Formats: sequence, structure tokens, C-alpha cells
Amino acid sequence: MRKKIINPRRVRRIEGGFSFIPHRFLTDGFLACLNQEELLLYFFLILASDRHGLSFYSDDAICSLLGLSADEYMEAREGLIQKDLVAFDGVLFQVLDLPSKPTYMLRPRLAPELDRKAGGCGGANLIQQSLWKKKC
Repeated sequence: MRKKIINPRRVRRIEGGFSFIPHRFLTDGFLACLNQEELLLYFFLILASDRHGLSFYSDDAICSLLGLSADEYMEAREGLIQKDLVAFDGVLFQVLDLPSKPTYMLRPRLAPELDRKAGGCGGANLIQQSLWKKKC
């Protein structure tokens, strides 16, 4: 497929801050292995980090900015650490270079009718489930 820039006056440039997500985050299955809270926290840490992947927002600030409860935040943080995507020393985060392959963890799945009752997002859940089944 030949690609053409749609709006040449609006081509993205890195100016000031630095945020980068390697394409293999999608193609190698890292995206499919994160739950919503982990993905939200991971993208926030990428946006908040410097060129070395370092950032230091407080737990309270992160929860407030992302609309996460303390429990959701801690679970997401631990998930990212276990999946070897970030390091955390109690104060400072480091977004790490992607490992050679994703770390898959089993997630409990609801039956489709229960998932809809629990507030699942129809099409989004189907996509996520198909990606999960394909990679895991």
C-alpha cells in the first residue's frame, strides 16, 4: 500500500518533550496483553517521561489525572512491573525498552452475556478478546 500524507501542514514533530511507542508494541502483542488500567497507566508514563523513560508523578497525582482508584492504580502498576514494561523504585518510574516478547498472564473472562451486563463495550471487547485468543 502506498501511503500519502493527508495534511502536510500538520505532520507530527517531536518538540520539547519526548514520547515514543515502538510499532512492535502493537505488532508483537504487547497491547493485547494489557488490561485497560495498565494501558492507561503505561501511555501516561510514556507521555510523562523524559528521553530516558523517567518520570516522577506522585501516586495521588496519577490517580487524579487518570481517574483511577488507589487499588486500580496499584494493580495496574504491579501488572506493568510484572510484565517487564516499567521499573519503579517507590518514587521514580522508568519506562523500559520493550522486552523481546510480551509476558502473558491469564485473565478471567466473563461469558459474553455477563460481560455486557457488567458494562462491557461490545465491539471493543470483541476486538480485545480476538487479539487475546490469537496471541495467548
